Parts: sequence; C-alpha cells; structure tokens
Amino acid sequence: MVTPMDVDGEVDLERTGALAAALVEAGTQSIVSTGSTGEAPSLSDEETVAVWRATKSAVGPDIAVIAGATSNNHRRSLFLTEKAEELGLDGVLLTAPAYSKPTQEGLIEHFRTIADATTLPCMLYNIPGRAAVNMSSETILRLAEVPNIVGVKEASNDMEQIGEIIAGSPDNFKVWSGNDTDTLMVMAMGGYGVVSVAGHIVSPQIRSQIALSVAGNYVGAAAIHHELMPLINMLFIESNPIPVKYACEVAGLTAGPTRLPLTSLSSVAKDRLDLELAKHELALG
Repeated sequence: MVTPMDVDGEVDLERTGALAAALVEAGTQSIVSTGSTGEAPSLSDEETVAVWRATKSAVGPDIAVIAGATSNNHRRSLFLTEKAEELGLDGVLLTAPAYSKPTQEGLIEHFRTIADATTLPCMLYNIPGRAAVNMSSETILRLAEVPNIVGVKEASNDMEQIGEIIAGSPDNFKVWSGNDTDTLMVMAMGGYGVVSVAGHIVSPQIRSQIALSVAGNYVGAAAIHHELMPLINMLFIESNPIPVKYACEVAGLTAGPTRLPLTSLSSVAKDRLDLELAKHELALG
C-alpha cells in the first residue's frame, strides 16, 4: 500500500486509514504496509510504526496487515520486526538487504536470525532489481525449512527460478507474484497469489484473475491479464510508487506526493496514464 502524505510531504495518518479501508472495501484481502510501494526507505522508524498502527486500526482484526520490516541494517530489521509484533500485526515482509550485496549464506543467516527472533509469520521478498542481489532458488528453499518463514514474494522475473521454488518447497510454503505482469504465469505454475500494485485501483479485476486461475480457467485469467497489461505497464512508466500515487488521486482518494528523491509524475507520463485509467472502472472511484 502507498503511504499517503500531505502537501508538505508529512505522513498523513488519517488518509492512511482511509486508503486502507477503501482497499478492503474494493476487495483487497490483506495489506502490505511500508514496503517499497509505501516508500519505506523514506520513512523514519517512528513514522513507520505510526503507519502500521493507523493501517491496522482502520481494517480491524479480520484483514491481515503485513509490516515491511526491511532494512539493510540487520539490527534495524530486528527492531522493526519486534515493533510489528508488539503492535499485533499479522506478519512481516523481509526484503533482501539493498546496497550491501550479501552472499547467499549471508542472506540465509540474516533472514533466519530475524525469523528466530519473532513468532510472526515471515514473508521473504526477492527483488533483485532493487536489492542488487538475487536470492537463489536454493537459498529460498533452505529458508522455507524455517517454521515461520511461510512464503516468498517473488519479483525476480525469472520464471525458471520461480518454478523451481514452487516445485521444491513444502506444501505450506506460499509463492506470491511480486510483479503484476507475472501473476498469470506464477499462478499457472502453482503460485498462491499476488502482492499487487495495480490492486490499488483495479482490485476486483485482480481478484477475478486469481480466482479464475485457482479454478483452472486460465483462458479467463489470461483475458483479464491481457486487458490489464497496458494499464499495469503505465503504472511503472516512472519509478514505483510515483504513478500509482497519481492513479489513486484520479480514482478518488488523495495519496499526496512522494518524498524526494522520488518526484511527482511528469506531465507526459500523466497524459499516457490518464488514457489507460479512462478505460477501466477504478476500484476507489
């Protein structure tokens, strides 16, 4: 979920709660708070915890809120995970540490130590495009043996690797697509679902795609995939979450600006995104 901010770039907790509630109303089944889409690197620890609290308060006990507890500072990741558990959140999202470029063994020790320090379910997040390191299928399968590491959000774009993880992991280990563009293929290989950016504005369509895939109707799921692809591509025309924050505004719920170093969406990109948004019934509209 994006992190709403006011015109001065301060976190807007009232709008945070309103957005979370609107997403649930539109069909979102769970929320990842303060991930990369939520501008986690730009938030202080105090702001991060406040966003978690506002989000969980807005959606209540029946909707899972997964806390982005990611940092390339191992001790900070431990601290954020502890705070998420204290707040009664439902799990933590743990991304491969950016910039540090750890070895595969370093990744295993990093994630295992965090998982051992909490009772919360832990979702790994493999996104080499941002982290500058890929978690190999062998690494993820070793971590899948840790009891409370329950799955991985896979955004490597490597279908061979994702297939190896799905085929080799325990039955209770879930694989989520980490890219809206990959959801159809991941589901066809036996994936569990998607952690979606497009779900901010077309959640019902995303849910239908997942439901059709689960039912084995890949023709129907593919039809939704092809219908949404031009919009999805436009949601990444500039760095995420710049376009989706603008799309939320168009859909009727103010998300505010992004913080530097992220800038506002360019006028050319707005025009192109507007053309695609106009073709769809937006979930927040």
